[in-house]
Amino acid sequence: ETEEIQAAAYKHNVDPALIHAVISAESGYNPLARSHAGAAGLMQLMPATAQRFGARNRLDPTENIHAGTRYLRVLMDLFDNDLELVLAAYNAGENAVIRAGHQIPPYKETMTYVPRVLKYYDNYRTRM
Repeated sequence: ETEEIQAAAYKHNVDPALIHAVISAESGYNPLARSHAGAAGLMQLMPATAQRFGARNRLDPTENIHAGTRYLRVLMDLFDNDLELVLAAYNAGENAVIRAGHQIPPYKETMTYVPRVLKYYDNYRTRM
């Protein structure tokens, strides 16, 4: 998976450490992970997100990584590279962040998700 992460990072201009951080938080690198909400795969894509970003099979690591990374790129462009908002939007949806006035929405899951991914991100950045 590391090669796919590097390829997706390069193709979509996203820091590979960020992709690793999202995968760590979302699935713990389990390509068959499924959430109670219906998300699936390494980057825990919901069906609509997978379709929007071109992943036909959410459990295929390559498709999942590329679609999830494309989504991160769109969010980075939308929220001016503000990683807190990018990660909040990845977790809760971009509309939730917009409705919250470009703040982290007041959802318990999202409020714990953002610092958790940022901690992973810091760890990966120092190791890469």
